[in-house]
Amino acid sequence: MKKHLVVALAYDRLCTFEFGCTVELFALERPELGVDWYDFAVCAVEEGPIRAAGGITVQAPYAPELLALCDTIVIPGWRDADELPPPRLLEWIRAAHARGARLCSICSGVFVLAAAGVLDGQRATTHWRYAERLAQRYPLIDVQPDHLYVDNGQVITAAGSAAGLDMLLHLVRRDHGAKVGNLVAQRLVVAPHREGGQAQFLPRPMAQGEQGRLSKLMDWLRSNPALPHTVASMAERAAMSPRTLQRQFQLATGLGPVEWLIRERVAIVKDMLEEPDVPLTRIAERAGFGSEESLRHHFRRLAATTPGAYRRRFVLR
Repeated sequence: MKKHLVVALAYDRLCTFEFGCTVELFALERPELGVDWYDFAVCAVEEGPIRAAGGITVQAPYAPELLALCDTIVIPGWRDADELPPPRLLEWIRAAHARGARLCSICSGVFVLAAAGVLDGQRATTHWRYAERLAQRYPLIDVQPDHLYVDNGQVITAAGSAAGLDMLLHLVRRDHGAKVGNLVAQRLVVAPHREGGQAQFLPRPMAQGEQGRLSKLMDWLRSNPALPHTVASMAERAAMSPRTLQRQFQLATGLGPVEWLIRERVAIVKDMLEEPDVPLTRIAERAGFGSEESLRHHFRRLAATTPGAYRRRFVLR
């Protein structure tokens, strides 16, 4: 297969939602995007009927040998975080990693990668309910319990079920650029990129009035990124004290208000960089960075590349 081949693993007691997200992202034809989309296949990692959550049965058309040919492997959860994966599956994962295939896990699927040893010495995340268990069982892994997903380059891990969509959209952005990623997100009717971490989903108290004011403030900031926002001005607009604003932003997103705003501005920059004729000075002004130097600093910090390199890779031609 000439296109980038994504293989989703199927196993007995398959996590249906995580598997469905993977199918939705990579299996559908998307000719309207104007890019070489992915080839997709489902690989059964064990014999016998593949039962899935919800009382359905999945018939996987490919054997594990396909893992020796694919470019990306997605592990859509694992049936039990306390059950060690079959030794042969771990061998296939190690072999795929050794030849440079991209390995991705959603939720409890991280335990497959951990058992294979491909996460040793690296950062990883999983659902917040499993994070402590993962850290205790695999002390060589730097567990990031608050992250929605962690991208180490070759190995990418996602937190709870819906965070799998965040990670999968991130892969699309990595492969095809922000504009294509945003278009796919529009078709899914989801946000193209959710900032913050799992902290926003933990059972922490937030007064209803404060929650509503914070949400309105976020919407207004997204619509007015070029204004000179400060913590004081944001707090005044939200009718909160600066201390309360800091606390509620941290509870809601896992980030402080300034860092959250910077990440929103970098997302705007990515979109604008894919237009070939917009100068960087203009992008800096419209995104709210004010200067090219500030834009370059934060872009490199958050995107791990330069604006010029990003534009050369994803510019529309």
